[in-house]
Amino acid sequence: MTTLLVVGGSGFIGREVCRIAVRDGHEVRSVSRGGRPPTDAPWTDAVSWTSADLFRPDAWRSRLDGVDAVVHAVGTLTESPAEGATFERVNGDAAIIAALEAERAGVETFVFLSASVKPPGVRNAYLTAKRRAEAAIADLALDAVALRPGPVYGPGQPHFPKAVDGLVRLIASVPPIADRLGERRPLAVDTVARATYRTALDPDESLLDVDDIRTVGN
Repeated sequence: MTTLLVVGGSGFIGREVCRIAVRDGHEVRSVSRGGRPPTDAPWTDAVSWTSADLFRPDAWRSRLDGVDAVVHAVGTLTESPAEGATFERVNGDAAIIAALEAERAGVETFVFLSASVKPPGVRNAYLTAKRRAEAAIADLALDAVALRPGPVYGPGQPHFPKAVDGLVRLIASVPPIADRLGERRPLAVDTVARATYRTALDPDESLLDVDDIRTVGN
């Protein structure tokens, strides 16, 4: 049995990673700003939920005790500079802080959910922050893996309207179209979550692109 800490476990992808890990009998912990997600699904009772500010690791550092692998699934597509929520901070600094804490705690594996491309109309800092985090994490004394999915769709998608989610799902279901999109190819949340989870248990590669994620997650 593996002890897994999901940073951002109450979020869109992190929640699915937690569910899969619980199903397979692992000990699962989560640290996120929101704590336990608003769902009555039975698997949530098996997760140890912690609500904490990721930028105050003294508040959640103890959750790393005995952890084998950390999944970092925190990110944002929108910014609120007045609240300190910028791409540089949320998509970059948060992951670096979590990885440094994981290294200090002796965690063996750190899996970072990055991105292949930036969404249309979003500042370049969305992606450059993630690339900066990838580079910093790669230099640490643990098995570091970055996953770079394209747009992720599925139930509960928080980043774009339900109609857009449906359109993205439709595009993904038509291989002649989806295949032409390359690194922009949409992926289902359960595919990305399975790839993330399996990579946390068996980190064979340091970087998984869209095609790798499809292979590992299907």
